[in-house]
Amino acid sequence: MGSVDLLSLVQSGFTGETVLACLEVSKMQGWVRTTRYLAIISKSGSSAFFVLTSTRVPPISPADVSVEGIVPIDSNFKFELDTETQHEDGHDLYLSVSSNKSKLLFEMMPSSKSNAFVGELYKAVDNVVRKSGPLEYNWLNRYPPVIRHDCSDNGLKEEVQDSVVDSPDSLSLPRESIAKGSTPIAARESVIRYMMSKKEDQYMYKQSFRIFVGTWNVNGQSPTADLTEWLSCDVDPPDIYAIGFQELDLSTEAFLFNDTPRENEWYKAVVSGLHNGAKYTRVKLVRLVGMMLVVFVQEKLRQYVTGVACDTVGTGIMGKMGNKGGVGVRLDFHSTSICFVNAHLAAHVEEYERRNQDYRDIYSRMCFSSHHPPKTIKDHDHIYWLGDLNYRITEIDPKYVKDCVERDSFQKVLEYDQLIKQCRAQTVFVGFKEGSITFKPTYKYDTGTDNWDSSEKNRAPAWCDRILWKGESIEQIEYRSHPFLKISDHKPVSSLFDAKVRIIDAVKYRKIHEEVMKKLDKLENEFLPQVTVETTEITFDTVQFLVPQSKNLIIANTGQVPVKFEFIKKLDDPYYCKDWLNIEPYLGDVIPGEKCEVKVEVRVDKKSAYKLNSGQDQLYDILVLHLEGGKDIFITVSGNYERSCFGTSLETLASIKEPIREISLGSIIDKEKKKDSFSSGEGTYAVPKEVWFLVDHLYRHGTKAKHLFVQPGLHSEIYDIRDWLDNGSQESLPGSVYSVAEALLLLFESCPEPVIPYEMHTACLNCASNFMQCKQIIQGLTYHRKNVFIYLCSFLRELLSHSDDNGLDTKTLAALFGGIFMRDKPVPRDVSKPRSSQQQLDRKKSIFIYHFLVNDYPDLLPPLVSS
Repeated sequence: MGSVDLLSLVQSGFTGETVLACLEVSKMQGWVRTTRYLAIISKSGSSAFFVLTSTRVPPISPADVSVEGIVPIDSNFKFELDTETQHEDGHDLYLSVSSNKSKLLFEMMPSSKSNAFVGELYKAVDNVVRKSGPLEYNWLNRYPPVIRHDCSDNGLKEEVQDSVVDSPDSLSLPRESIAKGSTPIAARESVIRYMMSKKEDQYMYKQSFRIFVGTWNVNGQSPTADLTEWLSCDVDPPDIYAIGFQELDLSTEAFLFNDTPRENEWYKAVVSGLHNGAKYTRVKLVRLVGMMLVVFVQEKLRQYVTGVACDTVGTGIMGKMGNKGGVGVRLDFHSTSICFVNAHLAAHVEEYERRNQDYRDIYSRMCFSSHHPPKTIKDHDHIYWLGDLNYRITEIDPKYVKDCVERDSFQKVLEYDQLIKQCRAQTVFVGFKEGSITFKPTYKYDTGTDNWDSSEKNRAPAWCDRILWKGESIEQIEYRSHPFLKISDHKPVSSLFDAKVRIIDAVKYRKIHEEVMKKLDKLENEFLPQVTVETTEITFDTVQFLVPQSKNLIIANTGQVPVKFEFIKKLDDPYYCKDWLNIEPYLGDVIPGEKCEVKVEVRVDKKSAYKLNSGQDQLYDILVLHLEGGKDIFITVSGNYERSCFGTSLETLASIKEPIREISLGSIIDKEKKKDSFSSGEGTYAVPKEVWFLVDHLYRHGTKAKHLFVQPGLHSEIYDIRDWLDNGSQESLPGSVYSVAEALLLLFESCPEPVIPYEMHTACLNCASNFMQCKQIIQGLTYHRKNVFIYLCSFLRELLSHSDDNGLDTKTLAALFGGIFMRDKPVPRDVSKPRSSQQQLDRKKSIFIYHFLVNDYPDLLPPLVSS
């Protein structure tokens, strides 16, 4: 049953309440796990967590469903989403729900349904945090079995039903029931996890650690001041440091190539400023343009830090440009997961909505993909968010602000603080906390002084630089600024936290673990895995470039033991599926009597389009579904790809005078095979008509558009532009100039080879500093490639002649189109280039293109009309 039908079915059984989400899960009970349905139900502003059973799986009517247990989502409600990073398969999701001393454990398959359910659970918990008054839970009294506790804000007494919460010592095995197939055995890892989680109190305790969090926008300055009074201002040395910088380097070089000597300069300054009462070792440093975050831990504690990962989130067209965004570092300290996020949000007083959007982008897009499944910011026990958040003071006279600040009347001013307002409105930082602000605004000062901004803008002082946190057992000890550091127009800020971290007593853990393992050893090798799939042939409708399609494959466990499945690669194939295909999840567990829904998605992108257009590949693949300890099942995936100018070679496009959809697939394949014969240009366009249409539109309508080729377009408009080019039309080209510009870049990126072929890249990079040699290389390009190169460079020169209006500069365009004209060769999915070598290549590409944007080259100009 699909999630929408299940939600409707459950809702029909609850009159007067609203069912927010519903999910089929496995409930862990001793050695077995059974099918349950979880529901989040709300009424009168409060919510509760319902555990439901069904006489039939799946249920087909409301009469099949009954309530097994209820946990009010109140101040005592807690839940954790555990992905068990130590588990080799890394595909199980475990939801632990507790209230007072009651605890439940459920197992979910990673899917969009699970994500949606957990998202609603986060919202319900956040609602409890947001409410200033008591919540009403008396509506739950109509349901008999409720996990309840004495709580003055809801009037419910503790009432725990044995069928809902079992004893941690319930290690008996219902063999007769299992033999009949009515009670499935839980997977080995699941039993261990469940039993150990029920006994956590017997082997785990909490210990306090001091965490220092600091942030400073250094305005592109070098570290000429001693940082000791900022980083070592406390008597006792902290256990962990998380130090973030913004605007580390404001140069164009840093913006374009993410390379700056300031990284090392400031890192050395930080190391010199760390507390001398302890020895520290670096855990991780991550930087994106001017945002840098570095995390240190005391050397004696380093052995307890695991699972370290980092990620960056930037903004800009096709992910190539942008100096705002965030950088993050996550780690596991003992048994507590911690995430630090350093952000630099959008500037300008009036742009608070852009700041809100930047926050949401960072929160949703930051992903630590080295973990399986990947972890996001919200998947951590403790979160610390620091940075130049750029929220300002508005709707109040700057002079009044300064007068209040001088009198230390901060609260009068903070009523007009944009961040506080947005947090109250629940538009950003839901569930986060910020300490009381008792220090002067940190922005904006005249550099080198404690004087407020004396420029014509007359900005009101503001607390742009902030530190927030989220999580239990965190107490803020200090929240302060450090005004004695004057080299920037911002003042640094720091906060000291007392964080309670969960620690495992290894001796006690091993003893309990051994007890569980002895029981488990008796259950091995008793049964063989058996599954059925609803189909072994998956056929898709017509597939278009960039437009994903997906279908669900149901894997049902018809045996008596849990089944581990995985889609494996075929002999001599590098991956288990082709580039245009994605399987999620590609591995997993299915317990007896239950099903797993696998999403099979087809998406033809710039990497896979050419092979389909040219006949080198087709929308057909065979998947091998492997069962651990069992047989392999073969599943075919097929469909029809709708050819497009995207993913077609420049030579073939130049030889086609009609829209590409009017040409037969056989003709396109034939032209791709003979494309080298078009090199003379005879009987072809000088440049592909698609290139001309896009450039001509930009020439007529976009030369003065602000930040063209930097601001991204809209996906929906790019689809419309694709159809317009592929089908031909008498109507005007659709979409904004930003979407047209991105479509032009995408057209070049989807070609099988860049404008300057791969084989010529080494020569280009070697002579990048010599314009005469660069011209010789362009002169040696084939007819159409030379025409396209000169045509595009001429257009870019035209754009630069309007730089006062569009805000573009030569270095920016040279860097962007260096990566387009000399696109890197595709690399395997699991291979990445070292950052330093990639930066060097990008810089040389930019220099090569730069020559053609600032110099004349009449000797290269060809006739742009071919007979």
